[in-house]
Amino acid sequence: MANHAKWRGICSGLITSALVLWMPAGLAAPKLIWLMRDLPPLTVRDGAQKGQGIIDRLMPALMAGMPQYEHVILPVNRARAIQMLEETSLACDPALVRNPARAQSIAYSRPVIDLHGNGLTIRRENKKLIEPFVHGDSVDLQAMLQAQTLKLGVIAKRSYGTWIDTQVSQGPADQLFIHYGNDPLGSLLHMQNAGRVQALLGYWPEIQSKARQQGLASESLIFYRIIGAPAYQPIHIGCSNTPEGREVIRRVNAILANREHQALNTSEGTWLEFGQVDDAQTSGPPSATGQ
Repeated sequence: MANHAKWRGICSGLITSALVLWMPAGLAAPKLIWLMRDLPPLTVRDGAQKGQGIIDRLMPALMAGMPQYEHVILPVNRARAIQMLEETSLACDPALVRNPARAQSIAYSRPVIDLHGNGLTIRRENKKLIEPFVHGDSVDLQAMLQAQTLKLGVIAKRSYGTWIDTQVSQGPADQLFIHYGNDPLGSLLHMQNAGRVQALLGYWPEIQSKARQQGLASESLIFYRIIGAPAYQPIHIGCSNTPEGREVIRRVNAILANREHQALNTSEGTWLEFGQVDDAQTSGPPSATGQ
């Protein structure tokens, strides 16, 4: 009888040990990975305005509003960010353009802010090359690509908005230079300066900021809107399309609903006041803070 009780005690101990090993590590908070990159005016990783981007200023509120997570900031390029969002890890990108093609793998928040849309930049010395495709302060991107007179630099896996994405995808592949590096826009600007590509896509404040970081004169660049593309681009937070990711989006939406969007618009206004956006064809699109 004593042996039976002893054996029962041993079995009970083994079962308890097995349960401890099987259970998740204590009550540790789930890790939420924030995928970040240098994307002025949304996120700024370098230079005098480091940490002063529109999304940079929102991040503390997002983290404070979700204390149940262990928040981890991970600098990655666009291609790696999309790859991680398509995996099962709990990851979010706070500065995404909503792309219908990615809706199966990414859960999107409500719009965070409407940003001045992406456009096309060339060097001032190449202005005559693009003049046949310019109407007012905008360029016919499709006609430019079909003419095959200018090479266009784009960032791998980046969405520039549905309209622009469609024009790029329908253009001749040999007119595109797709960059996959860790500092793709900086590299493309140097390639443009060297004449290897003539045109680039991006946000005007992003291009100006990156040019200055690279020691290039932003005054030597001209910015054009894209004909047919919306003047403003909604920016979303996107998370892995898993039950955990969708729960984060639910919480993010609640935080955004409780915040004054004027604070975000004021952040963009700050960039405008700093001279990040000037008149089109002299430096960029008309200044406007209304969203």
